[in-house]
Amino acid sequence: METTLSAHLARFVHGLSLAAVPADVVEKARCCLLNGYGIGLGSLGTPYAPVARQAALAVAGERPEGATLLGDGRKTTVTGAALANSALFHGRAQEDTCGAAHMGAIMIPLLTGLIEARKLPLDRLLPSLIAGYEAGGLLEGAYAGLTTPAGLRATPLYGTLAAAAASAKLLGLSEAQTRGALENAASFAGGTLQSFADGTDEWRYQVGVAGQIGLTATELARHGSVSAPLAFEGKSGFVQAYARTACDVQALAGRLGKEWSVRRVTFKPFPVCAFNQTPVTAALELREKLAGRAVNAVRVRMDPYAVGYAGMDAKGPFSTISGTLMSIPFCIAATLLRGAPSMRTMTTYDDREINAFMERVDLQADPAIPSLCCVIEADLAEGGTVVQDQRMTTADYSYDRAGVSALIRRIGGELGIPGATYDRLEGFVERLPAGRIQDVIGCFPTAQK
Repeated sequence: METTLSAHLARFVHGLSLAAVPADVVEKARCCLLNGYGIGLGSLGTPYAPVARQAALAVAGERPEGATLLGDGRKTTVTGAALANSALFHGRAQEDTCGAAHMGAIMIPLLTGLIEARKLPLDRLLPSLIAGYEAGGLLEGAYAGLTTPAGLRATPLYGTLAAAAASAKLLGLSEAQTRGALENAASFAGGTLQSFADGTDEWRYQVGVAGQIGLTATELARHGSVSAPLAFEGKSGFVQAYARTACDVQALAGRLGKEWSVRRVTFKPFPVCAFNQTPVTAALELREKLAGRAVNAVRVRMDPYAVGYAGMDAKGPFSTISGTLMSIPFCIAATLLRGAPSMRTMTTYDDREINAFMERVDLQADPAIPSLCCVIEADLAEGGTVVQDQRMTTADYSYDRAGVSALIRRIGGELGIPGATYDRLEGFVERLPAGRIQDVIGCFPTAQK
């Protein structure tokens, strides 16, 4: 019998060591950590973490020896902290993106809580994070193009696998136990996109729930659960059930350790959906070209995958940022009229000028437009059309540490967060694998109840 995909993944995850990982991959993982914690700091004023904190405390209560609720200071179970802290990291929608999945917002809070509560060695953090990106990213890269159009959200679907791989690595599971954790996660994963279409908040909490499920999958395997060997490639396994296609085990296994998923992780300069980063960038360029001239109509052409994502063509009326940050018409209108989007712009739902302009924005699917690119055509009231053809790739959003630092400090400047806090955070990331987890936990205030 051929080796199963879960066996290949488990062998890779269990055997992964920083010494054998390319230096640029390790450095990118540091960038992901810095972005994750930095965006978490910049999200302290968002309303989702307080909701998740209360839910976590209602279920698990306070645990003096547990994991810290970041931005709050109280402690609860690791799974409770994962729910709340992931909601915090997801608060501005500027978390990192691996393809279509936001895995850092799942794994970083989970691993942080585990290290703190169980007093695990900090030198396991980077290898565990990389293991998660590679396990979840392998499946996301292969199948998100099929699962997303079906209404499945890539983040909880593939992020649950990432959480299981990362927690299995952090807890030091054997290769056999790691395989079981991944098989369990394949059975437990899921999550839909409907909340984007309706402009509601479930997606804010999917990240934490994915972390909880991933850890549960790992703990079950660690304590002896028996799992399906063909969890991924079986007739009723993960790939066939969700992607409705055959699983090429050997092709996928051949990518491990060669096509590093961490390398394709990108970061978000604006507090909008990942698919809206390029349209906003293009709109800023177009705004300069327009120089205040009146516009009758705007056409935005993008690849069908992005256009078909839930909520992208919505024109309101909006009452939540969950609706505005997904809407290309809103993001284009807001950027052309107000400049670079801020949280204030994205949460001003009664701006009559923006709402009226949105009606003139038409979103069109164009197979000729590559992923992460867009073309905006603005028809002028005086006649003529101004065009912005924005060609971008993952490299444009794959910031180095200096780029991530500039991003999170810019956000912190908007909120009045002292620069010294970012000095401490950057010092924590730089010193890894040395240091203490309390160094990064201490960067978060304890007064946001």
